[in-house]
Order: sequence, then structure tokens, then C-alpha cells
Amino acid sequence: MEALRIFLLFAVTAVAEIIGCYLPWLVLRQGKSPWLLLPAAASLALFAWLLTLHPSAAARTYAAYGGMYIAVALLWLRFVEGIALTRWDAAGALIALTGMAIIALQPVAR
Repeated sequence: MEALRIFLLFAVTAVAEIIGCYLPWLVLRQGKSPWLLLPAAASLALFAWLLTLHPSAAARTYAAYGGMYIAVALLWLRFVEGIALTRWDAAGALIALTGMAIIALQPVAR
């Protein structure tokens, strides 16, 4: 159950970061309303706060988080941007998630 909680927390954290970066991209690259910068800033603040909820040391959290970020970014590519994923994308995400699990679920030293 703890593994599922960690996995979901990493996923929500990644979504918050991606939204916080995607909205400014829409403003700067596609000429969307600058008002999108307000929810972008809120999303990045949420992202920073969510990182503090992870149970391990900050650097270990960032290292493990990278694997989830890769997987969520590819899902964003597929479902938000409408670009089909390749088998290479899937393989890379699987490798990244395996690395995340190894780092995040390691035994706690006592």
C-alpha cells in the first residue's frame, strides 16, 4: 500500500509540474492569454509543496521523481498533445519507472 501511495504522489507531483510548464509554453509559443501564467504559477507552487510530502531525503526524492516525470510527460504527449507514442517511448518509460521504484522503495536503513 505504501508503494501505491508513493507512486500516486509522484504522479500527481509530475502533473503539477507539467501543467506549470505547459501553460507558459502556450503563452510564449502559441500566443495564448497571459492570464494562463497565474494558474501556471499556482501549479508550480503546488509542485514544490508536493515535493515536500515525499518521505525520503530531498535529493533521493528528486532522483526517483525523474523516472515518474518521464512516464507522465509521455502520457501528456499522447493524451494532451495527441502524438502517438513509439515502442521506444514505452521502453524508456518502463526503464525510468523501474529506476524510480528501485530508488523510492529501497529498504530504510535503521
